[in-house]
Amino acid sequence: MAADLPPEILSEIFSRLPVRSLLRFRSTSKSLKSLIDSHKFINLHLKNSFNFNFILRHKNNDLYQLHFPNLTDAVPLNLPFPRNIDPTSSMDLIGSCNGLLAISNGQIAFTYPNHATEITIWNTNTRLCFHGFGFDPLTDDYKLLRISWLCNPPNSFYDSQIRLFSLKTNSWKMIPVMPYVPHYFETNGVFVFTSVHWIMSRKLDESHPCLIVAFNLTLERFIEVPLPDELGGEKVNSDGNGIELSIAVLGGCLCMIVNYRTTKTDVWVMKQYGSRDSWCKLFTLVNSCFDLSLITWFRPLGYSSDGSKVLLEIDCRKLVWYDLKSEQVSCVEGIPNLNGDGIRNLNGALICFESLVPPSFPVDNCRKKENHTSKSKRRYFLY
Repeated sequence: MAADLPPEILSEIFSRLPVRSLLRFRSTSKSLKSLIDSHKFINLHLKNSFNFNFILRHKNNDLYQLHFPNLTDAVPLNLPFPRNIDPTSSMDLIGSCNGLLAISNGQIAFTYPNHATEITIWNTNTRLCFHGFGFDPLTDDYKLLRISWLCNPPNSFYDSQIRLFSLKTNSWKMIPVMPYVPHYFETNGVFVFTSVHWIMSRKLDESHPCLIVAFNLTLERFIEVPLPDELGGEKVNSDGNGIELSIAVLGGCLCMIVNYRTTKTDVWVMKQYGSRDSWCKLFTLVNSCFDLSLITWFRPLGYSSDGSKVLLEIDCRKLVWYDLKSEQVSCVEGIPNLNGDGIRNLNGALICFESLVPPSFPVDNCRKKENHTSKSKRRYFLY
């Protein structure tokens, strides 16, 4: 019956199916395999897809994939690299873009030159992977940015080194030194609108104003994202004002969490990327929702299917729904009991598209050796 439909109609219909169904259809005939594997169809499916996966990391570094927002049917994922035998290391969820998941086989926040950390870009649906992460739509290229700060205690000497890896050219390039330092040691950048974002400042000083700094993958340069007028522009800091900033991505928009310590926490979204006036305060958490003194960190992950609730990850330990209308919090229902311990063993989570996008880079030539200079009392912070 499918053969009787015009190719354009067939493509439109198939582009709205989940990846699991497409992979089954792909194996039924050569013509469907050719259609589903084509670059044009993969882009069409990515454009029309409304299916999301929820990636959950268990405390023992097991990965599970669940359907979002139902959060059911936990499927264990086989890691694309051997487990790190170092008991002190931890797998890191770096981020996701267009259905591709970037992960490492070791925590990259504090990495020494003689410790090898393998970064893999992986499509958990198609199970294809290669070594080597956001997306540059101008050049149709996936890129991985790595920033390292060289610290030499006790003089606190900082020197940044920025490298950008292009999947299309399979090569690293140096980026000029940037005039920023990390304000908090949040290792993983937030990818929104062709840019990767961190909270940084211009000096290594907690009293110095903190900024949202973005690296534009198309322009390949750093820019500062304007803060809402309510926060006083660059006057926000974590010392004098008692404010802590963190960022996330929510519904495809840049999201900012403003923590006023024990009083309240505001959650903002930037409706139009780059526009200061488009910042909108989405909701405020107060002590009636949580005992904020007992919470050190939380992050919005995504909206419910009807947009009435926001899924929150609390202290890397549990998931809750926040109802935007009633302003009430409820525990997540439907997540299977993992290894008998349930959600108490949550150790990181993120949401990614379902897609057919392949990390289609030659695996044979993907490994690049980098020379590191080992010096005593030097520590590398990799971002």
